[in-house]
Amino acid sequence: MNHSQFEKCCAFEAPILDQVLPPVLILEFMVGLFGNVVALWMFIFHMDTWRPNSVYLTHLAVADSIVLFCLPFRADYYRRGKNWLYGDVLCRILLFLLAANRAAGIFFLTAVAVDRYFKIVHPLNPINRMGLGYALWVSLGLWALIFLATGYLLADEHFFYNSNHTQCESFNICMGFSPISTWHNAFYVVQFFLPAAIVAFCTIRITWQLRNRTIDKQGKIKRAVQFVMAVAFIFITCFFPSTISRIAVWVLRMWYDECVHFKEANLAFYTSVCFTYFNSVLNPVVYYFSTPAFSGTFKKVLYKVLGKKEVKNEVNSVEMNVSTRM
Repeated sequence: MNHSQFEKCCAFEAPILDQVLPPVLILEFMVGLFGNVVALWMFIFHMDTWRPNSVYLTHLAVADSIVLFCLPFRADYYRRGKNWLYGDVLCRILLFLLAANRAAGIFFLTAVAVDRYFKIVHPLNPINRMGLGYALWVSLGLWALIFLATGYLLADEHFFYNSNHTQCESFNICMGFSPISTWHNAFYVVQFFLPAAIVAFCTIRITWQLRNRTIDKQGKIKRAVQFVMAVAFIFITCFFPSTISRIAVWVLRMWYDECVHFKEANLAFYTSVCFTYFNSVLNPVVYYFSTPAFSGTFKKVLYKVLGKKEVKNEVNSVEMNVSTRM
């Protein structure tokens, strides 16, 4: 974001980030791209039964696949000591995609957790009878919200010049007040805690439903618990560290106005941001637990690739459960 000449902004050299982050980001790119391409291939070409949660997860896989192509540019940026060489336009696009992907990861995972909640805890609710068209409209609404909340990153320059290096960052630590910067930080925090509360509620209610049900013939409740637990794990692992470290920067700004006090907090934030990108690697695990249609089809394709014909009966038994409401 543009900073006025009256603002005091902090820039830090972090050699450890320049050494550690590039290989981590490249590893996330390779593993995440493989997982999400396989997931999209499964969703598009091998899913015989589509449910609303399949629509949400397909949108999530598309968002993850797109943003993963940003990681090699980010790795090169850190390899050069936080020096951006690809111009203003690509800097804006990259920061927008990173912010939009974080929001998409949180929002669509929350949407599927809510879908599981209604299917299990309130099976007679009219919302469960709404079809794929309803899920598509919800997805479009979420994308519109994401663009409205992060699209401003495309409208402004994010360069910060330090020691002949051009830094491309959307979270510069500046002492002056900026409405856009304040919104950028506030949305980063709120977009985690509100959905996290919703996911926690869904997890508790679905788990309680499992405890109260003595009969679960098709394992529907158990699979739903596994799914929401996987979602909760991603929330805690990928989004919580960077949110807490960002709050720490806010707190420090209330107490200090000298850059020396922000060095450790800045290092913690950019280290924890790598965990945010890691959600694109872990999301395929969520796809597997999301529905027996996906897990059953995945096993069928995997056995076919491996040539394990002897497990055909096991695969067929899994496919028989695809007709459930999961």
